[in-house]
Amino acid sequence: MSNEKTAGKPAGNLISPAENTWCPGCGNFSIEHMMKSALAELAESKGIPLEKFVIVGGIGCHGKLTDYLNVNSFYAIHGRAIPLATGIKLANPDLHVICFVGDGDTYAEGLDHLVFAAKRNADITVIVHDNRVYGLTTGQYTPTSPYGFKGRSTPDGITERPINPLELMLVSGATFVSRGYTKKLKPLKQTFKDAILHEGFSFVEVLQICATYFNLTDCYNDQVYDLEGIDTTDFDQALAKAREWDYTSLARIPLGTFYDRKMPVFGEKFRHLEKRTRSRDEAVRAVLEEYR
Repeated sequence: MSNEKTAGKPAGNLISPAENTWCPGCGNFSIEHMMKSALAELAESKGIPLEKFVIVGGIGCHGKLTDYLNVNSFYAIHGRAIPLATGIKLANPDLHVICFVGDGDTYAEGLDHLVFAAKRNADITVIVHDNRVYGLTTGQYTPTSPYGFKGRSTPDGITERPINPLELMLVSGATFVSRGYTKKLKPLKQTFKDAILHEGFSFVEVLQICATYFNLTDCYNDQVYDLEGIDTTDFDQALAKAREWDYTSLARIPLGTFYDRKMPVFGEKFRHLEKRTRSRDEAVRAVLEEYR
């Protein structure tokens, strides 16, 4: 984890007793600690009770956050965290639903769900732990692995180009698009807070270090820079910035919020139906009556 000093609200009541099994040097530690601090600060500054936060995890090293954060949580099957989170939010619009997913988990197996959640502007936050490798299964390539990446399943190197997730999210309709880095802690925490408070589909890609199978620390440290002076309501400007790095070249990598715009959220048109629906207890009793 970075030695960068971070001032923030103590997050003791968010700490789980579960044993942590991540590798030493894993970027997931940074994401975990910054999310704990972000939730604690939102609880204090915005008065959001901790029980109003729900996290959904996919399959992969990132998914262990559902064990390590002491809030309501749910493990989804591989690639299916996003539709589950969407359903939770639709049924409980007062909750803040946060998805933790991986680049393999959601850019491969779950890509269709990611695109349609962005298209619908589902009011959830999706945080992608993008280490650009399948770490849990010891080093296979993912959709964001660079051209020529050599792993256990591709010893001679891959011959396909990586996708650009930020570009994909922008053209799919996401209303909040940002990128963070696990060695830049303070901006990462602020991005988490901004994404959670955004009304609509929030997409945060975190360049996360896999210290064991694909350690890109030196590369990222040389390439990253902070976005400044960008109009986050300008779609064309956001798209141009997202295209500066193609996930293979040694071009500079912009960090920060690319796009932030308010649009109608998925589910708003359903809320008028609540007045016409019976209470849950009444509905259950009606079903049970059929079997008396």
